[in-house]
Amino acid sequence: MLINAMGLIVADHDQVHLGELTGPRALAAVPFAGRYRIIDFILSNMVNSGIKTVGVLAETKYRSLMDHLGTGASWDLDRMTQRLFILPPFINQSIMRGAQTSDLSGLLNYVENGNQKYVVISDSNVIMNERYEKLFEKHVESGAEITVLYNKDGARFGSPVISLELNKQGRVVDLLLDAPHLANDNNFLGLSIISRDLFITLLEAAIARGFNEFTQLTLLRMFPDLDIRGCEHDGFSLRINSVATYYSASMRLLESKVRNHLFRQERPVFTKVKNEAPAEFVTGCKASNLLSSDGCIIRGEVSNSVFFRGVDMGKHSVVKNSIIFQDVVIQDGVVLEHVIIDKDCVIRSGVELKGQPDYPVLIGKGSLV
Repeated sequence: MLINAMGLIVADHDQVHLGELTGPRALAAVPFAGRYRIIDFILSNMVNSGIKTVGVLAETKYRSLMDHLGTGASWDLDRMTQRLFILPPFINQSIMRGAQTSDLSGLLNYVENGNQKYVVISDSNVIMNERYEKLFEKHVESGAEITVLYNKDGARFGSPVISLELNKQGRVVDLLLDAPHLANDNNFLGLSIISRDLFITLLEAAIARGFNEFTQLTLLRMFPDLDIRGCEHDGFSLRINSVATYYSASMRLLESKVRNHLFRQERPVFTKVKNEAPAEFVTGCKASNLLSSDGCIIRGEVSNSVFFRGVDMGKHSVVKNSIIFQDVVIQDGVVLEHVIIDKDCVIRSGVELKGQPDYPVLIGKGSLV
């Protein structure tokens, strides 16, 4: 089923900060699962749902994101008309002359130029592999102005928690943000659908009132005036709201059941392809429960860990329960446990770094330790 909708991905989240991981990049560009970025799952969901026009709203730190997405060819989104659009902060001649304009202008221009009837909007802090037919069908059948996806995980993943109270018809009648006491476990899952015409009207009104940022929370807060309905998601999902939840989500990839949920033959997850040699396990090394990507060289002992592309691990090193990003060099005799190391780092011989599952040690991109 092809959904008559254009897509919009909000690449950052003003309430989700992952420390050093989101320092050099947008949330959507954070690496995940060895060879992917968070945005790969969202883009793939849209493409697998038949959405062929997707805009990525990237207000800050979008260089890494643009490098990863390129023309959109990896997702079959490099067509003449229906394609991938990057929406950085809007710049035109009036800005050069010092006039005031809204960052929403670029978003409005993208939506106005579409010819689809609906817009599917996604945040970038939830990992799942789903098609959006159920959400689309429920939206059309109910006649709602906006339909939002939620599940019942409550405050389990920590802030932000956008708790929705629904009446018997499934309409949103109240909304609480990070409330100390929740009346229910209905937690907004960062996905909504709205008619393109209504979205244009709301964006025009926001620009006229001087607003210059867009978040889905802004739409949800309109529940007293708009018919906003909820659609429950009963499938598998992982929230990434903090460094701790990023770590726990990554560790869950080591479970075969979780991998089977996220990586399905009938719903593939697409990403930017890099041609590299397979991982090399040098004679004498020990590896167990390791998710390893192309180009890695393993000489030491590793268990319960995720290695991205090109990790070079030295002899007599021990890595446990850790996430090692692309092109990290771990020299001889290093001990790492409950550690996240961003790309292009060098961990020198003899270094020991040990964190805790709820407080992993995080080493920023390009560090020498």
